[in-house]
Amino acid sequence: MESIVSNLACLLFLLSSLISYILLTKLKREAEKCAKLPPGSMGWPFIGETLQIYSQDPNVFFATKQKRYGEIFKTHILGCPCVMLASPEAAKFVLATHAHFFKPTYPKSKEKIIGPSALFFHQAGYHARLRKLVQSSLSPERIKKLIPDIEAIAISALESCAVGQVINTFKEMKKFSFDVGILSIFGNLDDSYREKLKQNYLIVDKGYNSFPSNIPGTAYHKALLARKRLSQIVSEIICERKEKRLLEKDLLGCLLNSRDEKGRTLTEDQIADNIIGVLFAAQDTTASVLTWILKYLHDNPKLLEAVKAEQKLVHESNNGGQRALTWAQTKNMRCTYRFILESMRMASIISFTFREAVCDVEYKGFLIPKGWKVMPLFRNIHHNSEFFSEPQKVDPSRFKVR
Repeated sequence: MESIVSNLACLLFLLSSLISYILLTKLKREAEKCAKLPPGSMGWPFIGETLQIYSQDPNVFFATKQKRYGEIFKTHILGCPCVMLASPEAAKFVLATHAHFFKPTYPKSKEKIIGPSALFFHQAGYHARLRKLVQSSLSPERIKKLIPDIEAIAISALESCAVGQVINTFKEMKKFSFDVGILSIFGNLDDSYREKLKQNYLIVDKGYNSFPSNIPGTAYHKALLARKRLSQIVSEIICERKEKRLLEKDLLGCLLNSRDEKGRTLTEDQIADNIIGVLFAAQDTTASVLTWILKYLHDNPKLLEAVKAEQKLVHESNNGGQRALTWAQTKNMRCTYRFILESMRMASIISFTFREAVCDVEYKGFLIPKGWKVMPLFRNIHHNSEFFSEPQKVDPSRFKVR
């Protein structure tokens, strides 16, 4: 009798296990039908495919993956599972139409350097408010008034380079973009403030991409100290503006005069973080673009002559530079403008950007799990022959309005 009961118990256990397995398999298949992970490889445990991406040109790595798996694929780099997106529609999905499903993500070491209140470390209301303030300070109406000052900075930069010596183009462009950035943020700032800002910003810039060690004497530690001094300098400028009751329409003025729906103003720390964040976001990318523009002009003599001819006409119309450049004239530089657009496409200064999924997201039948990094691959898009014929060729005419 005991053996019969024992056999029945074993049989029931086996049957229940079999039914559970069938049900679980069915549920898993149904879930996979709804949304599955994109194709791709996650590489080795823990390190993923980090070694592969650092042992070759990252652009070649991503291009090879795209060719094999398509416009959406998964990988594992820098300790994070990632979904890569290589189409304009996908980039728009992540950065615009469904941006609320994704948040910007940066290493904590970078956040400490720039400041935790900078707009690109946030989402939703605060991010939208700060973004609107930054955009309003750089509106066409505001930029129109800055054109003569920007031209003066450009002429000064060119004259300083015309000394018959070999120069580092990127470094010179960084100086130029810094001065234009200061003008956009603070307006016509006192020279003493400008010099103090520049000295400390250079220290911060040098430590930004260094190993994040807070040991005294390291580049990162020096950068943190310089970052504190930058906040103090910004506080002094704010104090002076308040004392003089200056109502400027530059970025600092927009931040100072802003109030939320409850009438609250931004704190000085929030203002400093966003000013330094904008300066960081603008300087290196602008300097890089300008450097690549000069390279492509040098490498394409016919295009260089076309751009020079257009600029010469503008110069002559302004009495050989006796009159300042105008907004209308910059809008009529069609040849120059197309060359700038093509240089930006070719160089693709920002190859990709990091976002993180704040919830499970489905895109084109694929699952992007919560917590995974999402990377729109701008360079892959810009160098895809489906969107740009002969993508490796410098051809500004592709931007002609037809």
